[in-house]
Parts: sequence; C-alpha cells; structure tokens
Amino acid sequence: MNSIGLDQVLAWIREIAARVEDQRGYLTELDSAIGDADHGANMNRGFKAAMERLEATPPDDMASALRTVAMALIGKTGGASGPLYGTFFLEMGKAIGDADTIDAARFAAALRAGIDGVKARGKAELEDKTMIDALEPAFSALEEAIASGQELSAALAEAEVAAREGMEATIPLVARKGRASYLGERSAGHQDPGATSSHLILAAAAEVFGK
Repeated sequence: MNSIGLDQVLAWIREIAARVEDQRGYLTELDSAIGDADHGANMNRGFKAAMERLEATPPDDMASALRTVAMALIGKTGGASGPLYGTFFLEMGKAIGDADTIDAARFAAALRAGIDGVKARGKAELEDKTMIDALEPAFSALEEAIASGQELSAALAEAEVAAREGMEATIPLVARKGRASYLGERSAGHQDPGATSSHLILAAAAEVFGK
C-alpha cells in the first residue's frame, strides 16, 4: 500500500479496537502491577465507544474520523489514558487536514504530530516508562525507513518492531511519570501498560496499512 485514505483509516481503527478487546485482560494484568488495574477495561470501553460513533455517523474524511475517535477516548476511556490517546488521534487528524489520501511521509508527519501532542500533555520523555517508550522508537524507525526509500508497508513493519522493542525495554525502568511513578523503585521489573497499548496501535497500523 502506497497511500492511505478514509477506508484504510477506518480499517485501522477497527483493527485497534479488535486488538484492544482481545488483549484487555493482559493490559489490565500489566496495570494491576504498577497502576490502577483498569487500563485494559478503560481502553476497551473507549474504542468501543469510538466504533459506535463512527458507525452511527460515518465520517467524510480521515481527519473527522480521527477526531471522532479522539473525542470518544477523551470522554469514555477514563484515567490518564483517555486524554493522552485522545490527544494522539486529535493531533494526527489535524496534521492530515482535509487530504483525501496521504503517502508514507505524510503519515509519518501525522504520527510525529500525535506523539508531540502526547509529550506536551503528559510531559513524558523516553525512558520515563510510558507510552512514549513505544511511540518514539516507532517513529524513528518509520522515518529512517521512509528516508531510505522503503515503501509504507516495509517501513511500518520496522516501526512495529521498534515499538515492540521499546515496550519490552520498559520492564527494567523505574517509572518517572504517571501512577506507576508513585511506586518508585518497585515499578522496575514490570512492562508498562501504556507502552503495550501503544504497541498494539502500531501493530494494527502495520497490519492494515501494510497490505
């Protein structure tokens, strides 16, 4: 796939929702160790609400689809995840604007905008043991692959690997942001649930946009 349009974005959201539902128990298990034990349930509720809104009022373009997802996540997800993921999709939509289709470089720019929005809202950086630890490496891998001339499918495959490696790299880290930071050194040894759900989102993109 060399370009992304509304149908592909909607398929991406459906794939995220399906993966979140499938993994909600695992996400909650991770969160029970260093959080409030509700990340899986919260994310599942948010994406279910997003799908219901998209089906009730079909969007006209990619930006409005992502804005609908953002508003559902902010309104229904709860905790810190709702505003953070809501900001991620909202800023991606803003970066895409009124384009009917986007190429790999434009998708990367939208991803960058989404990540920057999360960082601005959550004040997190790499190695703070948050979703940024999956998202930032994914973007770097995507950008490098695109710059080297790879097509979107191959570039996203590399981004997914980088997101997974970033997610796994949170295990030994001591949390410096969010609920997990209250545990101090006891947060080490546990995989961050936010980085895990961020990996799910990148994995869904690699699956849908990589076809």
